[in-house]
Parts: sequence; structure tokens; C-alpha cells
Amino acid sequence: MRIIAGSAKGRNLLSPIGESARPTSDRAREALFSSLESEFGDVDGISFLDLFAGSGAVAAEALSRGAVRVVAVEGDRENAEVARSNLEMVGESADTREREVHAVTVERYLAGVNAAKAFDVIFLDPPYQHSNSSIREIVETLIKKNLLHEKSLVVIERESKSGFTWPSAMREVKVRRYGHASMHYGELISA
Repeated sequence: MRIIAGSAKGRNLLSPIGESARPTSDRAREALFSSLESEFGDVDGISFLDLFAGSGAVAAEALSRGAVRVVAVEGDRENAEVARSNLEMVGESADTREREVHAVTVERYLAGVNAAKAFDVIFLDPPYQHSNSSIREIVETLIKKNLLHEKSLVVIERESKSGFTWPSAMREVKVRRYGHASMHYGELISA
């Protein structure tokens, strides 16, 4: 795995630990950031939350491309340390940017969030065994905790055959398939 673009372009990333780890492919990561650039004009200056971060490759890519605030949440402590190392490596060229790694489950992280600033992009890459209903509950919690604003984009990576249905407060923007994975893009429905 490597950083595809930005200030740390070409740098190799540490890989996640364990058989259950399934990092987002370089191809899917590149497509994700192309979509974000078409949505926001540029990733530079956005805030980015990476839930189920694994090695932190997606968060590190966001940091390299100019995100000013990057938060990665990974429940596996060893992988959270890998994510921390990857963000520190990328952060060497992005010292003024805010970056955090939380070694807790997504549910525990969200339970502890109080009056946080909303994120421009929230990326979820849960293990494929997570049910769609548990992922919908996470998205509903993001809404309740005011972690989304009217222009926020939520992107969920799922196994292509599993599909995904958004909670009623969200609408699907698009779905893109990359081999065995699909990226589901959603946003809040305007009131």
C-alpha cells in the first residue's frame, strides 16, 4: 500500500495486522478521492472522519491530499497503532494539520462524542460481517450527534453483493463498484 497523491505521494504505508484486515485497495482509494474532488472541488481544507480505519490508509490519503482535520477510529489496538504510525509518517509533511487516532470501537467513540464539529466527509469501511442494520444505526448516531452538516458526504464501503439502504434522513447520491467492493455515497436530505 502506498499514498497515491498529495504531499506524501509515493510513500509506502504499513499494512494492517491480522487475517480479518481488508484494506481499501489503491484503485478504490483513488476512485474515492476522485469522487470527493469532483464533489468538493478539492480535498484541501476538508475535515475527514475514518471509521473502522484499519491501517489508516484512507485517513492518511486524506491528510496527504490536504485535509485539515483527520480523525481515524479503529477498535483493534494493534491496527490503531499502525494507523497512528501511518498518519505520523504522512503528517511529517503536514504538521499544521489536526490528526487523531482513537483505539476504540466505533460505537464507543460515538458514545463519547459531545458537541463535536461536523465533518465534511465520513468514511466507513466496516468488516463485511457487520449487518446493514448495524451500519444504519451508526449513520443514525452520526446524525443525532450532529457530526454531519448539510453538505457532508458519507461513504460506506461494503461487499458488492450485500448492498446498502440508507436511513430515512439520508439519500443515496451514487454507488460505485470496484471488484468485490462497492462504495455507497449518501448525504442528508435537505429540510
